[in-house]
Amino acid sequence: NWSGSLIVASLTGAFGSSFLYGYNLSVVNAPAVYIKKFYNETWERRYGFSVDQSTLTLLWSITVSIFAIGGLVGAIIVTPIVKFFGRKCTLLLNNVFAVAAALLMSLSLLVGSFEMLILGRVVMGVDAGISLSALPMYLSEISPKEIRGSLGQVTAIFICIGVFTGQVLGLPQIFGQESRWPYLFGAIIVPSLVQVVILPFLPESPRYLLLEKHNTSKAEKAFQTFLGKADVSQEIEEVLAESRVQRNTKLVSILQLLRTRSARWQIATVVITMGCYQLCGLNAIWYYTNNIFSGAGINHETIPYVTLSTGAVETLAAVFSGLVIERLGRRPLLIGGFGLMTVFFAVLTISLTLQKSVDWLPYLSIFCILAIIASFCIGPGGIPFVLTGEFFQQSQRPSAFMIAGTVNWLSNFTVGLLFPFIQSGLQTYCFLVFAAICFTGATYLFFVLPETKNKTFHEISQEFAKRNKVSLEMQEMNHYPGERKSSAEQESNFTSSVDNGGTKKGIV
Repeated sequence: NWSGSLIVASLTGAFGSSFLYGYNLSVVNAPAVYIKKFYNETWERRYGFSVDQSTLTLLWSITVSIFAIGGLVGAIIVTPIVKFFGRKCTLLLNNVFAVAAALLMSLSLLVGSFEMLILGRVVMGVDAGISLSALPMYLSEISPKEIRGSLGQVTAIFICIGVFTGQVLGLPQIFGQESRWPYLFGAIIVPSLVQVVILPFLPESPRYLLLEKHNTSKAEKAFQTFLGKADVSQEIEEVLAESRVQRNTKLVSILQLLRTRSARWQIATVVITMGCYQLCGLNAIWYYTNNIFSGAGINHETIPYVTLSTGAVETLAAVFSGLVIERLGRRPLLIGGFGLMTVFFAVLTISLTLQKSVDWLPYLSIFCILAIIASFCIGPGGIPFVLTGEFFQQSQRPSAFMIAGTVNWLSNFTVGLLFPFIQSGLQTYCFLVFAAICFTGATYLFFVLPETKNKTFHEISQEFAKRNKVSLEMQEMNHYPGERKSSAEQESNFTSSVDNGGTKKGIV
């Protein structure tokens, strides 16, 4: 099932998209001291006096957290973009934001403008917000149902690789020096150029071509390219079967989706899963890592190299999840990941509280950090994006990803804004807050989440139709009562469009 085109599309799409998201999460950590010095020197040159510490802290906090604001903007504008340009073209056009951000941030030192660096972080956030919706949408629509979960995990794997790459390039021997830190941001151009060169030679999403552009001929060729076989009549029939139930492939707006009774539990599950994805405390772990390593007696100069272990564990766990997701399923990995995080957060709280009284407890804290990261990447790190692509029908998917992206980025910004206050108020007990969030997420998913492994989109909709206590077909017929065609007319149109496209055998 893993054709060459499918592998190239997933790797190229992820390298120019989710990789850059992960890279920009970690890239600001290593040069933080030098960037703050640059801010201070720029301020002194302009105003004739050094910036006070509170203002400098505020500028740095804005630089780091404003990435999430850009991501929120990207998540909001992605729906009309994927509607008019398609999934693949959206990924290609999105590189304009990445290149612009790279130029702004890498040239800020040369120009002497810290505003350029902050603006670049905003623009890079827009790129991330678009890509984290468009990429999972594209991957879910080009992959066979048998490997849809594994292919969807490519998003999470490349986020982890991006984080690790940012840590490696930030080492003092590479770009983690005062004169070289702009190169860390200029390197963003490389994945964008790779995507721009390779992705145009690959097809658009066949489901988008068939259901939204009504181009049966191109959809058939796209299926043949991605699946690596000539007879794709079964795949086209599955897509048409979903559309016959929908009665209409016109895109559903966010307001219409929120009012759709047959999608209520899907929306609630996506909102809770995405909220827990960001609020589960992993960002806080990155914030606290250096302090914990210092408490374990690790030399300050050695900590950047020890921190690489966190990125390595993250990447290995994400790869492991991608290998086993089609065997174990989404449900056990997601629930198990949140459950293990709950346990390790509780143990971490105990070890941090008592580590000054027991010599070996700091090393238990290090183990807990690595275990939390691994537990996150095994399930919660990538599966929420997979589920968002699987829960909704073609007409609902862009709006669903916009809702998921909005929750994702708002939660991201909330953690960045509130964690310093939570940490200062609760000290080591702050991690109990994240343990409670992980426990809540695991409990909800245990009672609500169905297994979606190896199921078509229509079968997944039927699973939720039972929970929503509504007839799936009747609900879809009521989506657009004023515009709906009769069943006979719809069937006739499908038969005609497929025959005209040359795919006749056993479809309708």
